[in-house]
Amino acid sequence: MNNFPKLHNATWPGLVGKGPDSEPVIPFDSLLEMTAAAEVNGVKFDGVDIGLLEPHINLDAPDEAKKVADKVSKYNLNIGSMVAPIWAGAAMGTEEQRKIFLEMVRKSCEFGKELNDLGVRKYGVIRIDSASSVEAWSKDPKGNTKQIADTFREACDIAAGFGEKLAAEGEICWGAMHSWKYMVELMEMVDRPNIGFQADMSHTFLYTLGYNAPEHRILPKDVDLKDRGAIEAALKTVTDALRPWTIDFHVAQNDGSVFGSGSHDKTGRHCQATDPNGLLDIAHDAGYWLRDENGNLTKAFKHICWDGCMFPNSVMENQQTWNDILAAMIKVREAHGWSE
Repeated sequence: MNNFPKLHNATWPGLVGKGPDSEPVIPFDSLLEMTAAAEVNGVKFDGVDIGLLEPHINLDAPDEAKKVADKVSKYNLNIGSMVAPIWAGAAMGTEEQRKIFLEMVRKSCEFGKELNDLGVRKYGVIRIDSASSVEAWSKDPKGNTKQIADTFREACDIAAGFGEKLAAEGEICWGAMHSWKYMVELMEMVDRPNIGFQADMSHTFLYTLGYNAPEHRILPKDVDLKDRGAIEAALKTVTDALRPWTIDFHVAQNDGSVFGSGSHDKTGRHCQATDPNGLLDIAHDAGYWLRDENGNLTKAFKHICWDGCMFPNSVMENQQTWNDILAAMIKVREAHGWSE
């Protein structure tokens, strides 16, 4: 039986799209409890990826890393990748916005080092995005991409001081990251050894449909989305371009639509693992990211994570949801994993 990549659940879906203008936040402890309780044929989750976001985590609170480590350890889980709370700033814009962005990267890396020292985190990255809208970016694409790249380079220098890698999430709502071609362009422009791409199967599928970047659409407008051959060819185009940069990976499902809730902009809709309208063959299509063009395992990361943001609380508070997710993750590892 394969024991790599390790299987992680995400805690930030308890926060993203929640809050005063949506449904209540799901507590960090509740998410840990449901993650730890999930089990399929004796297999359980190995860990969690976390968002360094209030009210789950307060980076300024004393001894916060120790408190988080104790909570996670209690459930025999590890911590992997972490989302830096960079949205009070921006990678493009004023000097003050860029300063806040970089300070949040520094705080996140510092928190990661504390967790590493406490023994609960042995792999994973710090996740960032441009924290800038597509609309704002489009006012000066060339100049804004350059500014984002400049900010990312500074962030990489900060992360390197903590031995961390940064992963830029490809999502259609982030300026300069809203298409597969713009994402490659940005990575090439940053040109640092400790930055890469975070692929999410739902978000990156929207790249093929050209949402927010119709100039880079791969699937034609009149495509039959039940045509697996067309979908697989489009996925191959995207993954061939971005796989060399990919250092973090989210397993997910998508039905070809966009969705937003709370204050979150519309982006690739996350569907439940068992959604009959899902267009992805999760285990098969994960292979486009986990194997190279010759079919060999890349082993580019030690863990994979399920991302399912903006589900209703009634779904997220149902234990069966997490068992179904774990079952899908196990199939990915069976098809594209390895033993160590």
